[in-house]
Parts: sequence; C-alpha cells; structure tokens
Amino acid sequence: MYRQVEPPTTPPAEFKLPFEGKLSEDNRWVIMAKLIPWTEFEAEYAALFNPEMGAPAKTFRMALGALIIKEKLGISDIETV
Repeated sequence: MYRQVEPPTTPPAEFKLPFEGKLSEDNRWVIMAKLIPWTEFEAEYAALFNPEMGAPAKTFRMALGALIIKEKLGISDIETV
C-alpha cells in the first residue's frame, strides 16, 4: 500500500530544527535534494504498490534519501537507520 504525500513546502532556510538551528542553503544534502525531480519519481514509485493491500510504504523521498545517504557515507543499513 502506498499513500502519496504532498511534497514539502518549507524551504530549507525556513526549516526549523529541534535545537533551533537552521539548514544552510550550501548544505550538501540541501543542494542534492534540489537536483532530484521528486514528484516525477514519486508517481513512478507509487505505481509499484497495490493501493489497497499491505502495510503503508515509506515515501519515495524518505526511501531514496536514506539510500543516497547510506551510499554517499559508505555506512551500513543499521547505521543509516
């Protein structure tokens, strides 16, 4: 099962972190996130799931983002989580 979500509307400069910091526009992850056409890929990803059966899947952005972080940092699945 897959539930499509609306893309985030908060720009990185306005995203509030728990320790009251802010994301920098030159942060490597922010830059990379701007390069990916999330909504285009989201539609293809959602089509892979049965809309009525199974546990809800993680969003495409979370799934691909975790994979990118894992591969770029060269860490294990457990370390990524």
